[in-house]
Amino acid sequence: MKTPTLAAALLGLSLLGGCAAPGPTTASYPYPPIPAPRPEVIPKPPVTATPLLWEPGHWNWTGAGYVWQQGRYVARGNHNGMFMPGWWRQDPSGTYHWVPAHWL
Repeated sequence: MKTPTLAAALLGLSLLGGCAAPGPTTASYPYPPIPAPRPEVIPKPPVTATPLLWEPGHWNWTGAGYVWQQGRYVARGNHNGMFMPGWWRQDPSGTYHWVPAHWL
């Protein structure tokens, strides 16, 4: 039985390399990774007749980069449900989409 030559071993390795799943590319992952949220100090709410709820800050995509949107107080209104802060969602193609804050 002959031992494989270096050329045969390299050929085998190159063929196996084609079996690996492709990593993210610029076509399927067009935006840079979303930065970590900035720490925020939540200020005291302003005095109003309307109940307020703190909406945390988040990163907005401008088309050229991410810009931090400061957190803010929003009117609770007549909502009895739960408030869901916005979040970045990744679809199967690897593209991220901002899901705005909303009431459940």
